[in-house]
Amino acid sequence: MDPVPPSRWRLVHTEASLGWGGQEHRVLAELTGFRQRGSSCWLVAPPTARLVERARATEVPVRLARFDRWLYPWTIPRLALWLRSVNAQVVNTHSSRDGWAAGCAARLARVPLVLRTRHIDVDYPHHWVSRHAYRSLADHVLTTSPAITAHLQQALRLPPERASTIPTGIDLECFCPAGPAAPLLPPGPSPAPPLIGMVSVLRSWKGHDTFLAAAHQLVQSGLKARFVIVGEGPVRSRLEARVLELSLGPWVTLVGHREDIPAVLRALAILVIASTRHEGIPQIGLQALATKTPVVGSNVGGIPAVIQPGLTGRIFPAGDAAALADALRDTLADPTATRAMCDRGRAHVEARHSLRHMLDELESVYRRYLGLSSI
Repeated sequence: MDPVPPSRWRLVHTEASLGWGGQEHRVLAELTGFRQRGSSCWLVAPPTARLVERARATEVPVRLARFDRWLYPWTIPRLALWLRSVNAQVVNTHSSRDGWAAGCAARLARVPLVLRTRHIDVDYPHHWVSRHAYRSLADHVLTTSPAITAHLQQALRLPPERASTIPTGIDLECFCPAGPAAPLLPPGPSPAPPLIGMVSVLRSWKGHDTFLAAAHQLVQSGLKARFVIVGEGPVRSRLEARVLELSLGPWVTLVGHREDIPAVLRALAILVIASTRHEGIPQIGLQALATKTPVVGSNVGGIPAVIQPGLTGRIFPAGDAAALADALRDTLADPTATRAMCDRGRAHVEARHSLRHMLDELESVYRRYLGLSSI
């Protein structure tokens, strides 16, 4: 493996989100990745954010700040003074509330480069307000998928040179085909039926209802398979009720949150990404490709950019349970074609979506604005 290139920047990431999902994973990946390259990195986040404990566990320095709007008159000047004290070169904001507060603070502190990262695709009902946030309070916008970039440029009239698409990079040594598979279900008769699963935060737009409807169709048709939902979130109780309503108790298990995602992916015969909206390039899709786990994804956002139909996986129309069921049958029925897609998927991630590739792309943005002014 080539040696990691040294880089010495003073980087501050801000995140108002309290949860733990793909967006927060990305923030931590950038912080830890650049720390390993020799940069000074800080996280600014609310005291109750789950990202805070994760950052501290990896020895990333944390400054606590609340991003409630009514606190902006106090938060912004205090944050500006702190940014000056650490002589920050780059401030990267990740959510709406910290985008406004940290963006204003960075301007007051005259931080040389202010970035705004957009992780999911959303509507902008007040274009003139959003345009101000993305153009006046940021020098450059980063997104995780081409679809998000295109929408931003169209909706907010963002010049092409002011936006870059840099998907989240994957640790190829961690996410690889070799290694243990997680025991997600109690031992049963051998051979075990194929295990089909979703791995995500349990949110309404992740498409779990479509997944359960497809599972119901497959069970009714006699397909011998088991289904798992990995993750926690606000809609768990509703999903549990839906499993009972469809009489899927013997076939569907809600596993809960897991930390051993590489082993989870190795245990799956198929990973399903059933999102109905708000999806960039999902990290779990890239992670599955890296472990050579077959993937079936919806045609939403940036999913087809990496789960390329017929090349690295299979795609179905979002919300169409019958189409999802058909794609799952095809994946299991044609193992030769499925293995070829998995091989191409791993090669695709190695070439374009490694963690190192992401950090190199980010560094190219820094150098574009800051030249060689690293410390």
